[in-house]
Amino acid sequence: MYKILLKQELAPNVKLFKMQAPLIAKKAQPGQFVILRIDEDGERVPLTIADFDREEGSITLIFQEVGASTKLLGTLNEGDSLLDLVGPLGKPTHIENFGTVVCVGGGIGIAPVYPIARGMKAAGNEVISIIGARNKDILIYEEEMTAVSDTLHIATDDGSKGIKGFVTDPLKQMIAEGKKIDLVVAIGPVIMMRNVAEVTRPYQIPTVVSLNPIMVDGTGMCGGCRVSVGEENKFACVDGPEFDAHKVDFAGLVARQRMYIPKEKQYAEHCASTKEGGCKCHSH
Repeated sequence: MYKILLKQELAPNVKLFKMQAPLIAKKAQPGQFVILRIDEDGERVPLTIADFDREEGSITLIFQEVGASTKLLGTLNEGDSLLDLVGPLGKPTHIENFGTVVCVGGGIGIAPVYPIARGMKAAGNEVISIIGARNKDILIYEEEMTAVSDTLHIATDDGSKGIKGFVTDPLKQMIAEGKKIDLVVAIGPVIMMRNVAEVTRPYQIPTVVSLNPIMVDGTGMCGGCRVSVGEENKFACVDGPEFDAHKVDFAGLVARQRMYIPKEKQYAEHCASTKEGGCKCHSH
């Protein structure tokens, strides 16, 4: 059993759990993820490691309450335990002194980009971070990203914090001003990552995206995170989750994601109709 040491609400429907997991904390690296299971009836939920403390023996997980499982997860409190917590999984981010690295985080994707930015800064890079959300109320990790960045840009759709626009806008401006960028790392909604890739593609700026939003089972067995990368079939969970953004077939990826929407809606409505307000049946 894995105990919840700390629970925080970072934004509406966005929770932070600090988990007691000494063995995972000992080996965790930026870019990796874990798979958790709430109880015997629960589905496997992959979550990227947002932070780790080797001395304390803890890892930090941040999640958004979207489906039935994450909503049930959000009802747990400090002192409660998870049945399973497996990791670290996935290939860690390649970190070295590239020069100038731009770290882009959108929405909940700001959480997994944080340890990457921290690692890049520790390796001697100039770290320029861009974080964004629909509005200031759901923007997370501003202080944390400020602490590990030489420069921090904020963008919100409604202009309630930082500039009014998208995370791609400061990136476009930097490129237009002739800023030399050696690497871009982007994590967030698939559409956002695709847009970042299209901004950097004409300038051949190396760009890495993390496809953790499409993972399901986390073992490569379900095929839910299959993606075409450089005309080869890859699985985000075992071959990634990070890939060369300019080789990812985002059109195919978006189309496949849309296939799940009707089923996800049907399942959410089914669970909402239960007396307990949270269904424990399997979602697959």
